[in-house]
Amino acid sequence: MLLSSKKSILGLVLLGFITVLLTIVVYLPASWLGAVLEKQTAGRLSLGDVQGSFWHGSAFLGVAVDQKSPVTALFPGRFSWKISPKLLLGRIDVEITNEQVLSQAVVVQGNFAQWQVSGASLRLPSERLEGLGAPLNTIGPTGKIVLSWEPLEMTRDGNRVNAVGNATLELNEMASRASSIRPLGSYRLVMKLSGERIDMNLLTIKGPMNLEGSGALAQGRMQFSGKAYAQAGQEERLANLLNLLGRRRFEGDKQIIALEYR
Repeated sequence: MLLSSKKSILGLVLLGFITVLLTIVVYLPASWLGAVLEKQTAGRLSLGDVQGSFWHGSAFLGVAVDQKSPVTALFPGRFSWKISPKLLLGRIDVEITNEQVLSQAVVVQGNFAQWQVSGASLRLPSERLEGLGAPLNTIGPTGKIVLSWEPLEMTRDGNRVNAVGNATLELNEMASRASSIRPLGSYRLVMKLSGERIDMNLLTIKGPMNLEGSGALAQGRMQFSGKAYAQAGQEERLANLLNLLGRRRFEGDKQIIALEYR
């Protein structure tokens, strides 16, 4: 009888512990996601005005020039997320929405070693990019910027994350406070993601200021070689802006701005 009583008490304690544990898991605060994002981006990106829970919540995505600067919203609208409880079993099933900037819901599915990100496009507010620091805060870019990507395959290799897929950055009707010419032009940056490497190719669609070049981002280091130059007759009007982009050099009898980043 005494043994039976002890088993009953032990069972109640175990049941109580499991209940408390499940309650904690179910009601995980959404702020946990903000802490993860800040750690992964060294404090440059953060979640603001976080509402809801870890599993179903929303927040605005913020940016700070450094850890001492205030966080300001990088995108209009709020990003909402739904995380399936399958996560507790090692399965990833996440849906992210923001009707103001995302063309459609972004779905992430897989496991902790390998997952897929559905294709979509994201409208980037050019006027808020100044929060990322120099040289954008000097150039003061404006225009219509859209980042689009095809379905991406992601894999984890230790502490590294590898991505495979294609993405395109469209910069349309761009302008700058450093130039009276509006618009300066429309441009396209084509990116090929292969593992830890992203190969890039920049070209001009139209406009009085031409940008072109190619490069790669690999192991946290960016290498890019390109040039910027004004169309014939626009050299003087674009001189101040071009000087902000790089150093002048000649290609034959043509003066260009070298865009070299290593």
